[in-house]
Amino acid sequence: MGAVRTYRELFGVAEFRTLFVTQCLTMIAGATAGLALGTITYAETGSAVLTGLSMFGGPLVALLASSFVLSASDIVRPRRAMTLVAATVALANLLQAVPGLPWPARFGLLALTWLVLSASAGAGTALMADLLPREAFVLGRSTLNIAVGSMQIVGYGVGGLLLLVLSPSRLFLVAAACSALAAVLLRTRIGDHPARATGPVVRRTREVNRTLLGSRVLRPLYLSSWVPNGLIVGCEALYVPYAGERAGYLLAATAAGMLGDDIVLGRFVPHRVRDRLVNPLRFLLAVPFLAFWWHPSIWLAMALGLVAAIGYADSLPLQERLVAHTPDDTLGQALGLRAAGLGAGQAVGALLAGATADLLGVGPDAAGRAMAIMAAASLLVSLALVPGLRRSATPRRLVRESPGL
Repeated sequence: MGAVRTYRELFGVAEFRTLFVTQCLTMIAGATAGLALGTITYAETGSAVLTGLSMFGGPLVALLASSFVLSASDIVRPRRAMTLVAATVALANLLQAVPGLPWPARFGLLALTWLVLSASAGAGTALMADLLPREAFVLGRSTLNIAVGSMQIVGYGVGGLLLLVLSPSRLFLVAAACSALAAVLLRTRIGDHPARATGPVVRRTREVNRTLLGSRVLRPLYLSSWVPNGLIVGCEALYVPYAGERAGYLLAATAAGMLGDDIVLGRFVPHRVRDRLVNPLRFLLAVPFLAFWWHPSIWLAMALGLVAAIGYADSLPLQERLVAHTPDDTLGQALGLRAAGLGAGQAVGALLAGATADLLGVGPDAAGRAMAIMAAASLLVSLALVPGLRRSATPRRLVRESPGL
């Protein structure tokens, strides 16, 4: 395959186009289904905790499942794995559309969906790494990140508008249609690439997870992806108590920062420079939130949130290092483990931030100080991980060939 340096060349790869389109459809389906489930759960239970769990608790299920089924990302053929996920999500959303379905059954369907998702969480990214030249991995990953962020915004926005004219049950049908279309595209537009590995799923999952997390090279990459990021997501989880009805401005500013950094770092920054930015970006993610201790105005808070969100771009060089240092037959599981830990870290970060704010009192001042505390914790963790990250700074074939990683 020739060089892939521009978006034109990237989208010239037919199977990548399919991955991009199905990623968009998947994110729209997830956002609309989450909105519908949250609306139904709150209407039936009146519980804010259960409502939040229905919308954002899935990653905790994925983290638990990652201990047992994650190696399916390498053992099952990529096309089959991704098609199965999309079809399962479509079926689950069809069942969620049944009027009067008890909310425990709804939570059961939600858990089943995330269980299947976790089983092949890394299959799509690993396939993308095969489809593109190694030096184009970050461009491809950043482009899929753009699809994730923009389609979440579109999904929640369109879902909110549709709720004005449709019942939540019918909104599930929209989500099911998107997932079903994604399944059809994956089945018909993706080649039947071979599996990366063989073996019993549960035993291999445990053995590979133990090897990945026991690696002196890979463990700092995982911790750097999960912990500082999760603590800063905790800061963002306090936008509503901090800014009230103007919290949407802060969320929009954060989304703009994330979208911009993916475009710039993924497309225009060369590998050598990008790799050196791992630590500065992680520090940038936390430092602006320290200023929230002094309760900045909404406009200054927006600027701080936008600048901090640029730091999320550290995920690109961190993933690039992870791919460079992971054996090919475990790449799907390695990427799936990263995704599972990332989602769980964000959920835990949001819970810690809320608990911290509650301990400090009520209102914007307490929220701002809690955000600063979470940012300080993120910064300290990032500083502590600097020595460990030096071990992965330069990709080495020796790491790929070492039995102990």
